[in-house]
Amino acid sequence: MDVETSGFRSVQHRVLSIAVATVGKDGKAGEEFSTLLDPGCDPGPVHIHGLTADRLKGSPKFGDVAERVAGMLKGRVLVAHNAPFDYGFLAQEFGRAGQSLPVESRLCTLALNRRLAPATSDLKLGTLAAHYGVRMGRAHDAREDVRALAGVLRGSLDEAARLGVRLPLVTCPPKQNGVFRPSAPKVRCAFRCPGSLKDGAPLVQGMKVAITGETGIAREDLVARSVAAGLNAMTSVSRFTSVLVTNDAGSGSAKARKARENGVPVIDERTFLRLLGDVRPGVLHGESGPVIPAPVPKAEVVRPLDGRRVLVLGGTHPKASKARGRVVELGGAAAINLSASVTDVVALDTGDRRMERVVTLELPVHEEVWLEAPERGPVREGTRVLPRGAAVDLPKGGRWTAEVSWVRHSSCEVDVVAFALDEDGQVASDDDFVFYNAAETPDGSVRLVADGPAEQAITVDLDGLPGAVRTVTVAAAIDGAVTFGDLGAIELVVGPDDAESAFVQATLDAGTSERTMLLAEIYRRGDGWRVRVVGQGHEFGLDGLARAFGVDVEDEG
Repeated sequence: MDVETSGFRSVQHRVLSIAVATVGKDGKAGEEFSTLLDPGCDPGPVHIHGLTADRLKGSPKFGDVAERVAGMLKGRVLVAHNAPFDYGFLAQEFGRAGQSLPVESRLCTLALNRRLAPATSDLKLGTLAAHYGVRMGRAHDAREDVRALAGVLRGSLDEAARLGVRLPLVTCPPKQNGVFRPSAPKVRCAFRCPGSLKDGAPLVQGMKVAITGETGIAREDLVARSVAAGLNAMTSVSRFTSVLVTNDAGSGSAKARKARENGVPVIDERTFLRLLGDVRPGVLHGESGPVIPAPVPKAEVVRPLDGRRVLVLGGTHPKASKARGRVVELGGAAAINLSASVTDVVALDTGDRRMERVVTLELPVHEEVWLEAPERGPVREGTRVLPRGAAVDLPKGGRWTAEVSWVRHSSCEVDVVAFALDEDGQVASDDDFVFYNAAETPDGSVRLVADGPAEQAITVDLDGLPGAVRTVTVAAAIDGAVTFGDLGAIELVVGPDDAESAFVQATLDAGTSERTMLLAEIYRRGDGWRVRVVGQGHEFGLDGLARAFGVDVEDEG
């Protein structure tokens, strides 16, 4: 199936056209249905999809065709290119029509081809259609796209069978349960935090203020007055909090305990109201910041494995991790799955089930000693490989995707999450924590866009991020007793346009007993942005990681 929409956010925008085509188990085409839809709203980027309001006028509403679409979907696997996008819009439209979406599982051809890694410049539908020999009609036409998609699916399934790649099927609806409660949207503070409130000193715009316990004035009113004065009203307390307001200095609330632990100044409500009458001007985000010189470009050094993708098979986790680290040192990309882009295999032992497939594919197989001094091959064009701790400038703004994948482990679930952080490395509110139960920030600038059992992704709209957000940190957490040492290597790919093309790639597998791991940071540098590969793990779970970034996990007073 394919949809054309009025925007990117399913909770806000609408479906303008839909096309559905059924395919049998034998690969033969079945029923086909497509229609324009009247969304009852502005159609959005007409220059992309060509669907003007006049052209849509008189078309059926989604509710008029919901039953027809449901009949075609029931009992089948929903297949789409960037399936979380199409599924999300379809689920919203069925909900608006008062019906449930009858889909139990879905398959994303974009996710599948990330695993297959065909020799293409990107993974856009048109590019893959050409690769698999499928005729492509007019782009962004739902009917033409779905016909091309059927051909791409057939080619992708054949390639998956050849390589022995497991299909990334996702159970629907996606995971939607958790211990974190979303908070009410908050007004972002326009000013940088100047630090803690000093004895006898005035409040300054940008100071982070938290409130706990009973107050004479309704807490909502106190928060509103704080925001109007240019203060940053926080929902939690950390070492970066400027002041805690409470009428009970000995309060046992979680906020009060944290304030005492971190040396946060505490004042009562009466004092706070007095200080609100004379709040001093602050510094706007982006003003008077440190000038960071642009890095001096280094001469490119050709290394033996530049442009080559090496799969390490067998061995203990420490031994395999060391080998993959050596691959990166030599300029190569360390693969975690067998794919069409793998150029070499290092066999630490021959017990891996994929070895038979490797032999069938006639891939070069090397012993571990080969990594000491591999012969230099031809330098091939490929994604830039970054080691742990390395950073690189992003060449443009717009939307960027951090796509994370791993070898599926049957006894655990892995959740990819993101935090939109200020200059202190803290969230401004719980809304800046993106995870499976709150899949995007209120403005949609940071979103969880894929939720598979062995692959998930975070999309960041750099142009849409508020000025107060200095860093978006992408992390992974394991739900269960398994650790990252048990899980093995994680592959990170960062690229523009929903990861249909790749810019940088990294393999992170230094984990041992950790249950959460910081994977990457996308952060401001002057007028631009950079991406850094982190690879730092922690033994606490997702709740501990969220607290460390200032998320109000507990039910505090």
